[in-house]
Amino acid sequence: MTATALASAIWPLERLGEAIELLSRRAGGRIAQRAGFEAGVGEVSPPPLSLGEDDRGLDRWIRAVAGRRGLSVEETETTWGDAETFVRRTAPALLRLGRGGETSFLVLEKLRGRNRVALAAPDGRRVMVGARQIAEVLRQGSDAEKEREVETILEAAGVAARRRARVREALLAQRLEKTPLGPAWLLEPEPGASFARQLARAGIPVLVGNIVLAHVLQYVLLVLSWWVLGKGVLAGRLEPGWLLAWLALLLSMIPFVVWEFWLVVLVTTRGGALLRRRLFAGSLKLEPDEVRHQGAGQFLGRVIDAEAFESLALSGGRTGVIVVAELLIALPVLAVGAAGWAHAVLLPVWIVSTLWLWRRYLARRREWTSERLGMTHDLVEQMVGHRTRLAQQPPERWHEGEDQGVERYLDLSRAMDRSATALKTLPPRGWLLLAVLLLAPAFVAGSASIASVGISVGGILLVYRSLTKLVRGLADLASAMVAWGNVEPLFAAAGRAETLAAPEVAAAKPSDGGGPGTRRSPFLEAREVSFSYTGRADPVLRGCQLEVSKGDRLLVEGPSGSGKSTLAALLTGLRQPASGLLLLEGLDRQTLGSDGWRRRVSAAPQFHENHVLTDTLAFNLLMGRQWPPGRGDVPEAEEICRELGLGKLIERMPAGLQQMVGESGWQLSHGEKSRLYIARALLQKTDLVVLDESFAALDPENLQMALECVLRRAETVMVVAHP
Repeated sequence: MTATALASAIWPLERLGEAIELLSRRAGGRIAQRAGFEAGVGEVSPPPLSLGEDDRGLDRWIRAVAGRRGLSVEETETTWGDAETFVRRTAPALLRLGRGGETSFLVLEKLRGRNRVALAAPDGRRVMVGARQIAEVLRQGSDAEKEREVETILEAAGVAARRRARVREALLAQRLEKTPLGPAWLLEPEPGASFARQLARAGIPVLVGNIVLAHVLQYVLLVLSWWVLGKGVLAGRLEPGWLLAWLALLLSMIPFVVWEFWLVVLVTTRGGALLRRRLFAGSLKLEPDEVRHQGAGQFLGRVIDAEAFESLALSGGRTGVIVVAELLIALPVLAVGAAGWAHAVLLPVWIVSTLWLWRRYLARRREWTSERLGMTHDLVEQMVGHRTRLAQQPPERWHEGEDQGVERYLDLSRAMDRSATALKTLPPRGWLLLAVLLLAPAFVAGSASIASVGISVGGILLVYRSLTKLVRGLADLASAMVAWGNVEPLFAAAGRAETLAAPEVAAAKPSDGGGPGTRRSPFLEAREVSFSYTGRADPVLRGCQLEVSKGDRLLVEGPSGSGKSTLAALLTGLRQPASGLLLLEGLDRQTLGSDGWRRRVSAAPQFHENHVLTDTLAFNLLMGRQWPPGRGDVPEAEEICRELGLGKLIERMPAGLQQMVGESGWQLSHGEKSRLYIARALLQKTDLVVLDESFAALDPENLQMALECVLRRAETVMVVAHP
């Protein structure tokens, strides 16, 4: 039955688009209406795929279709020995089965228990299969020669039929433990999708509800325990039975305390992971102009605030949920006590007063934080530019403005400390004083029973404890809200919609014309393109007209500030034009999508916008192509480097292309970096390569070699240079 169920859940290659569509709907992905295509099952089904040796086309295709469906993709693989564990921990995901022309897929939808997985079948059903059975299917054919060896050994050893399966598995596990299996693609809603839906999908609301339930049950048991003890004491006979009942109720709280702690850890872990993932995605989506003018101090402040927001928001939110539950329990307790509705009315009034104190504290905290971040930014910038400051600024001006800044900071610190003191002391202690005063008349007059007075005292203490937690939680929440001001741009940037073309929609190919004298259709067109930098009234480019055909070699010259680099950034998609039309193969960026645009145009920007990262030389060369590298990528990278005159550098490096370079590795000269950037652009194998001041640091000999390499390797080239 299991084998039949598993066979019914296998998707053929030609229906892979439907599988991703179905998985997106069930995983909570955003079925995006992009590029004018209507979402619907089967509408993104691929044409027959011709799988290459390294299957790059399949990976790109899956990423494109999943991206249209609001899913992010991560390619991974497992080994023979880890296959079962991998299946138990991987969902939702696509698992590739078979090799060569027998490619098919399993769609892991979700885990059911410890060892069972729900598979999405082509007929729309959910099929429950054990993780072991799925692992066995993945392992089939992983190494036919070794499998035949094992069968021969089993035959020669005469292993009994009833033990043969277990012995065969043990021998294969020993011989094939590290053998890689077919690729898998982890699919989940992209970080910019609705954060509320991501939290719901991660089960956060259910976990929070269970936290409240666990805490309420603890309080119920606590109240019952003291009711039992109080009943015995007030009755004047404290029998052993009452003491045992009291002790049993207290011990019954322990499982709920442990349960609550475990739930809090789950919420913190899952919620923190979702938040970090979204902030990281947002940082990658920020436009260059949004970060260009920010200094090291501002970046440091943003990192610190991101960490603070995560921890404070989670801790403050948990405290708030618990406090609400406690106050809801305390309200009816106070209502049935000796002071009756006087306490029940005072409680909401006191909570409103506490929130007013918190709002006042929040305003002071924001002012103080703004001043502190400003001082941090100034300090970091001064440390970075310390040598320049010493050389260019007279000593008497080194501390100009610093004393005034420190004085202003101290004034704001005092105001914030006064507000913090009022918030942390007045609500709990003021409540205790007023609540006791309201209880005093009934106690002095003797109109209330001892039991009702005891209930009121218990309710007062419950509220006092809750208010103590509340003010701590509000202080954390205030810090989180202040940090949010620095984090919010990253959070919002992750949700920016990005148009992606459907993978089966190819860009219109330019026609070469019908014969001699026929004008070729342009590969790239700029029509009345204008661009202005933020904060500048005059546009850098105005009404720019440009046509580039395949095979063209263009040189763009002009003085500094004439807009050459801005034009290069527009053509490569690093910036968006303020007005006008920019077309690539007849389609704009909204239709092609940013990935589609980058697959057609690559660039080597100027030095201040290009970087050598602390990693291997191979990584720095191939990071724009793919990583980890495919078959033939590293040899091709070395070949291009040698054509650019970097052969002697590679030979000097002890590890060759695997040598660590960058700040903590092998240091490259200005000219070596220039050629690395050129090689990085060429290795992307795009239709158009834009080189911005890439030859300026080269001597005539290396310039000649680099130029010949570029003209030989690139189909269409645009070089930006000074006259």
